Amino acid sequence: MTHEKLVARAVAWLRGYGCGIVLSEQSCASGETPDAIGWKRGCHSVIVECKISRADFLIDQAKPFRRHPEKAMGCERFYLSPAGLLRPQEMPADWGLLELRGRSVEMVCPSSKKLRGAAGFRHEMNLLLASLRRVEVRIEPQSITDFLKWKNRMAEYNQGSLPEGILEAGEELNGFLSAEAMEGD
Repeated sequence: MTHEKLVARAVAWLRGYGCGIVLSEQSCASGETPDAIGWKRGCHSVIVECKISRADFLIDQAKPFRRHPEKAMGCERFYLSPAGLLRPQEMPADWGLLELRGRSVEMVCPSSKKLRGAAGFRHEMNLLLASLRRVEVRIEPQSITDFLKWKNRMAEYNQGSLPEGILEAGEELNGFLSAEAMEGD
């Protein structure tokens, strides 16, 4: 098992866990680069750190945001490792443990759901904004706003109707646009 494959499993697990937005291995100004992070409704974030060796797990404990968890990202925080590599009693306070068993990821112990503080929230916002900026740079010369309005132009090009399979903006399944999305963690 490679780290890259374990990260791919973490991304898939986050999607199955209800995260509508998922990023992997993206950096932000805090220096924290989560292997995978996802967001659910209510700005509830879930971090998954992937470890393929005990040495990597032990080194991870010395990182600044592990020593000062109040500054770290993630309302929920998990380690994901191959089965049997890590033990629940080794997890930092309130962290969960996920194990890869065959082809499935199983939760060995849950995470607390209230781990993120104000500094962690600011770091998550920085991560999201940095990621959006990366997208905008890659879609030049369009602005990200123009890119997000692409459906309007598609309808114009198709004599007023959207191509088959493309939904109107109001019909999109985007839980982040609903009033409930702003409810607390």
